[in-house]
Amino acid sequence: MINRISLLETAHDIVSSYLEPEDIALDATLGNGHDTVFLARCLGIGGHVFGFDIQQQALINSFQRLLQHDLQRRVTLRLASHADMLSHIPAQWHGRVRAVMFNLGYLPGADKTVITQIDSTLAALDSACVLLAPCAVITVLAYPGHAGGDLETEQLAAWCRQLDGACFTSEVVLSSHDKPSAPRLFVIRKQADLL
Repeated sequence: MINRISLLETAHDIVSSYLEPEDIALDATLGNGHDTVFLARCLGIGGHVFGFDIQQQALINSFQRLLQHDLQRRVTLRLASHADMLSHIPAQWHGRVRAVMFNLGYLPGADKTVITQIDSTLAALDSACVLLAPCAVITVLAYPGHAGGDLETEQLAAWCRQLDGACFTSEVVLSSHDKPSAPRLFVIRKQADLL
């Protein structure tokens, strides 16, 4: 039997390879807090996670999950669009964020008509690029299989293609399910500063 690794596990493996205990990381789409808990565990007590969502229920679910693991002191949650992350991250951390995670779509267990929107997602990705430290990473899990998800995934791919190749690289990791509606993971890496 083949042991399949999920795209979320792949994202976690990639992100964990970038993080040190004192780093700053962002969960751009809190959802139910799984990535938030993962990031807080990776960072340790000296690091910090900032998390964003537009739905109050996502903040409640994430905070409860953090409490279960006694990680709440390592995280700041914001009821705000990920498009506004730049204004919610203290200026001292601009250019020093080591990882940003996005998990697009809708909040599992909630209203499936409330989904991430391509305009705010692309604005958030632009902001994430400004916030990133050298040698840092952005992961974006996209779901073309839900209403609006196919366009969002196409626009995300186009956004990746226009990145400055001297500063960023991008790749797409496909799901083990070979179909157009299958999830995919976008990985955007910021290179080290050139001397």
